[in-house]
This record gives sequence, structure tokens and C-alpha cells, in this order.
Amino acid sequence: MNNSTHQELVGFIWSVADLLRGDYKQSEYGKAILPFVVLRRLDCVLEPNKEAVLEAHEKWKGKPVHHEFLLKASGHSFYNTSPLTLERIANDATQAANNLKHFINAFSDNAREVLDKYEFLRQIQRLDDSGLLYQVVGKFADLDLSPERVSNAQMGYVFEELIRKFSEISNETAGEHFTPREVITLMANLLLAPDEDTLREPGVIKEILDPACGTGGMLTEVHDHITGLNPDAKAVVFGQELNPESWAICRSDLMIKGQDPTNIRFGNSFSDDRHPQTSNGGGTFDYMLANPPFGVEWKKVKDEVESEHELGASGRFEAGLPRINDGSLLFLQHMISKMKPVKLDETGEKRGGSRIAIVFNGSPMFTGGAGSGESEIRRWILENDWLEAIVALPDQLFYNTGISTYFWVLTNRKDGAHEGKVKLIDARDHWTKMRKSLGEKRKEIGPEQITELTQLYADALSVVDDPDHSMHGKVKVFDNEDFGYQRVTVERPLKLRFEVTDETLAELAAALDKGKSTAKYEHKAELVEALRPLTAGEPSYKKAQFADRVQQALAEGGVSKPLTPVMKAVWGAVSVRDPEGEVQLKKGEPEADPELRDFENIPLDEDIDVHMEREVLPHVPDAWVDHSKTKIGYEIPFTRHFYVYTPPRPLEEIDAELKELEGEIQRLLGEVIK
Repeated sequence: MNNSTHQELVGFIWSVADLLRGDYKQSEYGKAILPFVVLRRLDCVLEPNKEAVLEAHEKWKGKPVHHEFLLKASGHSFYNTSPLTLERIANDATQAANNLKHFINAFSDNAREVLDKYEFLRQIQRLDDSGLLYQVVGKFADLDLSPERVSNAQMGYVFEELIRKFSEISNETAGEHFTPREVITLMANLLLAPDEDTLREPGVIKEILDPACGTGGMLTEVHDHITGLNPDAKAVVFGQELNPESWAICRSDLMIKGQDPTNIRFGNSFSDDRHPQTSNGGGTFDYMLANPPFGVEWKKVKDEVESEHELGASGRFEAGLPRINDGSLLFLQHMISKMKPVKLDETGEKRGGSRIAIVFNGSPMFTGGAGSGESEIRRWILENDWLEAIVALPDQLFYNTGISTYFWVLTNRKDGAHEGKVKLIDARDHWTKMRKSLGEKRKEIGPEQITELTQLYADALSVVDDPDHSMHGKVKVFDNEDFGYQRVTVERPLKLRFEVTDETLAELAAALDKGKSTAKYEHKAELVEALRPLTAGEPSYKKAQFADRVQQALAEGGVSKPLTPVMKAVWGAVSVRDPEGEVQLKKGEPEADPELRDFENIPLDEDIDVHMEREVLPHVPDAWVDHSKTKIGYEIPFTRHFYVYTPPRPLEEIDAELKELEGEIQRLLGEVIK
């Protein structure tokens, strides 16, 4: 099918939208048109063997081998046992709805499940109530989607273009189900480029997974990229999707292309992994990519995720759990758990393994301090040397958000040159302005820029060493340890003076009344009055001396020495922090003052004591590090590494500009007065 026929076919299907206008919103066109496209394609594919299927149905009905013989008769992975076709349904206007429902229910379970997820029966009823069903059925019945006229590959292209069109006109939901094609293309390039020689080898078979596959655009791009490099290669795609309609679109896309639709599973990847690992190596993949939703909470599956985290290395979430309102790093752990193991061949070369590409916003790079779930996940990734690169993309690339986004590329089979290193690539300026915005999407990455960035990614190590290269400033290469730091707790001694004032006594009375262990103390008033004479005395800078004064005051006031909780309240009231006060000791060591506690982030490769000598002790000589509280953290401050200092303008220049503006304002006011 040539390009003109392709456009004619897409245009014909799109013309059905003219019938829907008024009864359907633009954003709803796809709900009716896409399942009809699927239905007509399945109808045309099954047409040559329909009689054979009907005969097998009658012969084997009710017998255990019924399903197997129907599949054999149809010659496909699905069948339909109704004598009806879309053309026959179109010939009876009065029974169109009933016949269409009967026709759909006669499909094999795998095909009917797809149509059910489209909620096709509801659309049929809606079209029938609007008086449109017979017209829509008639249009599709006249459409020839037979494999002889439209190949599986071409049918896939048609279907993808329709998906793209419907996504683009539905700006409010496009970003949930559809990733812009040029973003997918660049992502696939970076994922596959290092393996192009291997992918051209005869008989190559690769398995690809997208655990948040949406309508399947990423899977299609990687599949086509591989088969474009090597037409004889076998690229087998797998996916999982939570949204029913998106799942139906993706699965029907595979059915239309003649691929195995059962590889696209329905469900939540966190709580119901539909591609689990098996003893024979199943559930691991050569390539994985995803654009999971940004900032989506995982509260609904909290119990399942936490239970699997507790399994440690035998579960998918061993490294840590991110905060409940953003499951991005759960997706990444899920994908890492499905990497194929790496083996060394007889020459010492790495074989097997996997490559991963995922789209994130900025937060997974730095959210969470040392010891947090996010930091522990980053630590786990970097210490295992899986992170190959992070690429910063332009903002305003996606339909439903204008925020900045990033590609993370990971692999467990880095080559020697990349071992222990991470590439950071700044592609934020590589975009062109769209002629017409689509929701929040105002920018796109053009074909030339995709080629340029793909080459830059491949050449990053040489570019960073060449200061004369035009793209030198766009690439940074770091050792894994450069992103690690030691979060140390810097303590300072608690210094106190001791005094009694009227305010002190009021605070003590209130504290005794509120305290669980002191509220029932019967001599609160007597205690307060016994201490009141101390208000006339001078503050003490020695705790032992002041303790004697307190004990003497209590004795003179006729108050027996109270129990420990009461005395603790007394000391809490009479103690005042004072830089000149006495250092308080605890088990012979200076007691730390929580209010003066501070923290230092020290690079992983720097000695803590050396850092303290240089940066802290010159300013606070009595400080020390509580090594028992030191934590290791990891963060990737991408923006900081690419920050370019811009000096402020000279004050003279700013003053001159202000005077010029003042003069302009005066001139305009003068014209108004005239």
C-alpha cells in the first residue's frame, strides 16, 4: 500500500468523526472509532476461513478440543463463531444493534476481552440511541481492511496514526496515554544505539518490555527500530497497562499487526506483576523502556509493595521505598528486577544483560535526604554501576505538563570505557517551536536534533575530553562515587546557667500540671513557694552549687525532696542556655545541645576529620561529629553541574536604564497633560 492509499484510508476512517460531531465530544471520537477499526480488521482477517470455522464449531461444540480446532480452522490466534459479518449486519438497519452485539459475543475470549475493555457494547448502545449506529456500521462495512489490501505492518501504521490523532485532540488526557513520537524515537535511539552491530547479526531475537505501556507507542518504536536494522530479526514485545482503554488499544494494535496480543497484560505492575520471572529465564528482557506517570501515589497498593520490600533480594523492591506520593522509582526497581544476567564469553566479553530507558521528572534525582528511600534506591543503582547516563530534555515536550523531563539510561553490561562512570547530557536547548501548541506541548525535537543528540550520546566520552568540540559544554562525565556524600551530625555542647524568676516559677507550675507523672503531685503549690526566695539570688553557672541552693530552699520551705519526675521538671524550668554557661556532662562526656545540632554533607571520598578541621572547627572549636549518626546519601544535582554563572550588570548600566525609563515616563505624562 503506497503513501497515498495510506492517507486515503486514514482519511476515510477519520471521516466517520463527521457523523459523530454533535453527539460526541472531540475527545470522545476515539471511543467509538477505534473499536470499529479493530472489529473491521478482525472481520476482514477471518473472512477467508469463516466457513471452515463455522463447520468446526458445529462439529466440536461442547467438546474439550473445541477451542483448539477453531483456532486451527481460523488460522489465527482468535476466531468468531457467528455466521454474521459486518457487511451482513449493515444490510439490516432494524437489527443492527442486536446483530452487532451477537457478533461481538461470538468472538474468542482473547478478542472479546479487548472489545470489552473499550466498553464497546456501551458505545453501540450510545450510537443506537443517537440514531448513528446504522450509518457508522455501513461506513466500516464498505472499508476493505483485508490483509491482501492492507498488510499487518501498514495496518499498524494506520492504527497508530489514528491513536496519535485522537490523543492530540484530547489535550486533557493525551499525556496519560501517549508519549510524543519524537521523544520515543530519541529514547529508542539511545537505548539501542550501542547494540546496533549485535542487532544486525543473523537470527537475532530480542524481547522488549514496557511495564506502563499505555497505547504501545514505545514498544512499536523499538520493534520497528530493530527490524529496520535487521529485517530478519525477531523483536518480541511485552507490556502491562493499568488503564483499560489504553490496554485495549495496545493489545488490539498487536492483533492488527499479527503479533501475540497475550503479551500485553492488564493490571497494576506494582501489586500484580503479570510478567513474573520463571525458572527457565522467562520474565527477563533484553530491552525495557517506560514513561510512567509523574508523581502518582502508590497508596492503593501500599500493603503489597511493602510486603514485597520485606522479601529483600527475592522481591522487586529490595533497595528501598520512595515516598507514598511518587512511585517513579518503584517502576525503575521493577524494571531492574527483570534484567537478564550477564555472562562472560570465552574472550572475556560481556554477553546477555539488559538495557533500560525511562522518562522521569527531576525529583528522582534529588528527592529525599541520606537514608531516605529515594537516596537508598539511588545508592543501590550507583553502587551496582547500572546508571549509564541521564539526559536532560527541553521543557514543554509533553501534552499535559510543561515541566522539565529526563531520560535515565541503565544497563548491567557497561563496556570497559563506561564502567564506574555516569554521563550527564544537557539537551535542554535542542528543540524547535511548534507551529501549533497541543495542550502544554509547545516544543518538539526535530529529526536533525535527534540525529545530533544520538551521536553526542555515543561520542560523550571523547567530547568531554575535547574542549574545542562544539558540544563540549553539553556533556559531563562523573565517577559513580561523585554523587555520594556522607551526612554527618555535628554536635556542640549544652551550656547552661541556672536561675529562678517569677516567669520560671509560672512555667514550672504549668509543667507540673500538664505532666502525666507530675499532675497528681500533691505539693505543687508548696514546691513553687519554697523556691520563690531564690528569685532574689544571682544566677549560678555551676549546677552542683545551684543544686545545693535548691535543696536548701526546699528544706526551709518544709518540702521533702520530690520524686525524680518532679525534680526533672524543676531542672527543666531553672536551666537556661547560655554560651558562657557550664558545659553539661553525661556519663563523663559533654552532653549535646539539640538546638545547636547541625549537619554537613561531605563528599564520599573526603575524610570527615579533615573536613571538620578545615570547614567547621575554625568557627566552632568545641564542635564534634557523632559518628554513630553518619549516613551515606546519593543525589544527582544535574542543574548544578551545568550552571553557568552570569555576572550581574554594572550598577552604572542599571542606573542609566532607570533614568532613561524615568525620562520616557515623564514624556508620556507630558503628552497626556497636553
